[in-house]
Amino acid sequence: MEFFTYHRDRPHSRSLRHDLREEHWSYMDGFAAEMIARGPTFTDADTPTGSVHVLDLPDPAAARAFAFDEPCYQAGAYRDVLVRRWRNLLGRTMAEFPGGPTGGERYLVLGLGAGRPADLTPPPDRDELIAYGPLLSDDAGSWLGTAALLRAPDPDAARAVLTPHHYAAVEVHRWEFGGRR
Repeated sequence: MEFFTYHRDRPHSRSLRHDLREEHWSYMDGFAAEMIARGPTFTDADTPTGSVHVLDLPDPAAARAFAFDEPCYQAGAYRDVLVRRWRNLLGRTMAEFPGGPTGGERYLVLGLGAGRPADLTPPPDRDELIAYGPLLSDDAGSWLGTAALLRAPDPDAARAVLTPHHYAAVEVHRWEFGGRR
């Protein structure tokens, strides 16, 4: 089962996250085989705002344990965590993205559902998509939104990957490939 997690930073937690960077990376190293995509989000001013992790785990309880046992969460660096079932519609990891980890701006686009499911298939032009799929309930029976990681020239172009007016809210965050470099 695939899961999408988004840890949102608590205001002014940058130094705490920096102090815990090695613990965070060591924790993530334990999930390397399960990892589909990962990386931090930022404001336009390069201030960290959160951390995305998309991984394949046995069940919802394992996904919640992953999210809530994470060292930065345990230390209080995050204000909240979104954990949702997810379906990897591209069938690849971020490491398999043909565009690679550098060059151009990258974004997390998070559409929170509002009724009828939307964007259940990737857009026809997939070349800039790094990861894409629906956010689902624990039993995968209900559509709760859509999450995409992509390369785009600007936030408006990134937002356009989702169908307008089909979401209660759409968030666009600058994102970059995560992990040890």
